[in-house]
Amino acid sequence: MIVDKPFYSDGLKFECQRCSFCCRHEPGYVFLSETDLMEMVKELGMKRESFIDKYCTWVDIGFFKRLSLIEKENNDCIFWSEGGCAVYKARPLQCRSYPFWSHVVENSGTWLEESKSCPGIGKGEVHSAEEIEEWLQKRLNDPLINS
Repeated sequence: MIVDKPFYSDGLKFECQRCSFCCRHEPGYVFLSETDLMEMVKELGMKRESFIDKYCTWVDIGFFKRLSLIEKENNDCIFWSEGGCAVYKARPLQCRSYPFWSHVVENSGTWLEESKSCPGIGKGEVHSAEEIEEWLQKRLNDPLINS
């Protein structure tokens, strides 16, 4: 049986340009795992339920709801400020792993499409297929919070 190699089998170039586009300007969701939630709770010295009440919302995905960070009125992440991410050391896996998300690295077309909004794609060091697979596996190993 022949298994097709992923389009990123030779790695992909990416270097964050610190533009913050992935953190602001457009609406979106930052879905949280239990690990993500607890790291931010610890970083901010809050109780779990207080953090959820202040910084999160439940997003209806159809068959269930998923916990996400809220956004400011201008669509910026609730933790983004002029100085950058207020919870940078404890930022969620979704943030840490960008742009190596399954739907972005699905094929060369989805990667190219993402490059239209991320100036770091195609720049900097080559991230190996093994590293990309590790990011994808981390998401599978740390499931998102559903209700």
